[in-house]
Amino acid sequence: MANAYDVVVVGGGPAGYVSAIRCAQLGFSTACVDNWINKQGKPALGGTCLNVGCIPSKELLESSHHYANITQHSERYGIKVGKVEMNVPGMIASKDKTVGELTQGVQSLFRANGVEWLQGTGQLQTERKVKVTPKDGDVYTIEAGNVILAPGSSPVEIGAAPLQDDIIVTSTGALDWEKPPRRLGVIGAGVIGLEMGSVWSRLGSEVTILEALDTFLPAVDHEVAQSAHKTFRKQGLDIRLGTRVTSSEVKKNKSIEIHYEDADGQHQLTVDGLIVAVGRSPNTDGISADDVELHIDERGAIHVDDNLETSVPGVYAIGDAVRGPMLAHKGMEEGVVVAERLAGQKSEMNYEVIPWVIYTHPEIAWVGHTEQDLKHAGHEYNVGTFPFLASGRAKAMHETDGLVKVIADAKTDRILGVHMAGPQTSELIGQAVIAMEFDGSAEDLMRTVTAHPTLSEALHEAALGVQARPLHIPPPRRRKK
Repeated sequence: MANAYDVVVVGGGPAGYVSAIRCAQLGFSTACVDNWINKQGKPALGGTCLNVGCIPSKELLESSHHYANITQHSERYGIKVGKVEMNVPGMIASKDKTVGELTQGVQSLFRANGVEWLQGTGQLQTERKVKVTPKDGDVYTIEAGNVILAPGSSPVEIGAAPLQDDIIVTSTGALDWEKPPRRLGVIGAGVIGLEMGSVWSRLGSEVTILEALDTFLPAVDHEVAQSAHKTFRKQGLDIRLGTRVTSSEVKKNKSIEIHYEDADGQHQLTVDGLIVAVGRSPNTDGISADDVELHIDERGAIHVDDNLETSVPGVYAIGDAVRGPMLAHKGMEEGVVVAERLAGQKSEMNYEVIPWVIYTHPEIAWVGHTEQDLKHAGHEYNVGTFPFLASGRAKAMHETDGLVKVIADAKTDRILGVHMAGPQTSELIGQAVIAMEFDGSAEDLMRTVTAHPTLSEALHEAALGVQARPLHIPPPRRRKK
């Protein structure tokens, strides 16, 4: 282990490990300091995303979706099945195996690229030094030419529902339940709440989601959000908007009594498990020593400039710890940008075309501006939509809920936003992102040949709809705002 490096990255999650790898590829001597300990009590790279976030949640979503399809929808495919049982501990074991393989994969990438993994908690000191505190062993300090802070984020906890054992949990605890709660409460109807609620609903839980906001998924285009909301209700998710949880109590029989209020007054809900999914906060507490003038805002986010440099020269910050959406892919690209700028390249982030995905069923995906945002700003635009109900491929898949929506500038036809709810939209949104990255127009999408039959045709048809000329649905009245 060296005592000085060209670059020291603090944090081994998606933002940190990608940045460390890119720094090493560019010829910098690079170390990555990370303190994650996995459920087996061993150090592991990958941060929240690989260990208790993006990856394990998607495996549970996939497993539970297959189970729901077999038990509830197999006959529509002409398949008759006998008694089907879900081996939940087996599902959890499979999830853990996937997590282990991927975190080991990051470790292998570090070795292949020459990144040194320093196990322990990293804290920024003056003069671009980093103090490393191992779980076991002596504290030591290393020097760096540049420091990149990527500490990630943690679930927000609330006083009205304090965590307790495996009864009241965050999304992390909900990934390891080996038996579905008969009645499940979820506080928060955001990305995590909807995904975790969907998993356990498919496995038999009666799910009630309490959301403080009056609008369902306000960041999502309203038309798309309403379409998804309708489907979730059909699936049995009881989503109660405009509710504020005031207190909760775990009873002797391990049930949880939740008290909440809405426009109609005060209410009580009894559940057997409760997931608190009200957001995440940056892991910046203690990220720097007291004598380091690192500017952190009231939300706990590290202040950075357009180049992602902090108030301390030579110290950068990326990922969930800085402004912008808390998305793994956003953090990864910020890590690449910082690494390449350190090497003298002209890399930059385009925050206007970062895709968002909610991995429910149907999946919800979007990029760019929503119609409500453009309307509020007085921006003139045209809209084209296409329902999956009219898609031959979606029809053959028996996955016809949802739609694709393309919004383009009324004067230039430049694509301003693309919004989707439906099958495999997490993959489909990538086509829209590429088009927008190249400042593409709705006509560019309209004149792109898509294979038939595919789900991609829905995006093509929505682009045709911008000019009120779809081919596979009746021509609508042109929506021009």
